[in-house]
Amino acid sequence: MKKVVLTLTLCALAIAAKSQTASVENSTFGIQTGVLGIWVYNEAKLSDAIALRTEIGFDFGIWETTYYDDYDSPFLLTPVIVLEPRFYYNLKKRVEDSKRIDGNSGNFIALKMGYHPDSFVVFNTDDAPVVSDFSIIPTWGIRRNIGEHFNFEAGIGAGFSYTFAERAGYAENKAEMELNMHLRLGYKF
Repeated sequence: MKKVVLTLTLCALAIAAKSQTASVENSTFGIQTGVLGIWVYNEAKLSDAIALRTEIGFDFGIWETTYYDDYDSPFLLTPVIVLEPRFYYNLKKRVEDSKRIDGNSGNFIALKMGYHPDSFVVFNTDDAPVVSDFSIIPTWGIRRNIGEHFNFEAGIGAGFSYTFAERAGYAENKAEMELNMHLRLGYKF
């Protein structure tokens, strides 16, 4: 009888461990860098599959637009503020396949909303005027963990941006399509 109870208990524990609820983490905080910048982020859990990512950082850029025709391709480092709800749609499948979901490792669909303020830029050698913008870009992406603290992330999307050019002394503001392609390496605290 003891063997039967022990066997049933072990089976119940194994089933309970396998039927773990797939969910994003309550909060995850880290830093990421890529070819075009460095960012500090936090992702807060809104539901089992949705996290709200907030991000501040700096975007690198060599700006060649109509706003900078009179400047020699100024290299800029501009601050950016991002608010991005993310829907991690494959967490349950990753758990079923015994793959990691810690640190919100999975595939996601996001609505990236970014704002570049016109407060300051770094490395503005030509003293080009700062032109702020706001963008809304639906994005598809993946995040995977490498070891305990490191991760990589890639994403692609296309959306809308609005440039506040009149604030910088230009004739009119400008709305246009904008692409979001990113490849980042990160460290999760």
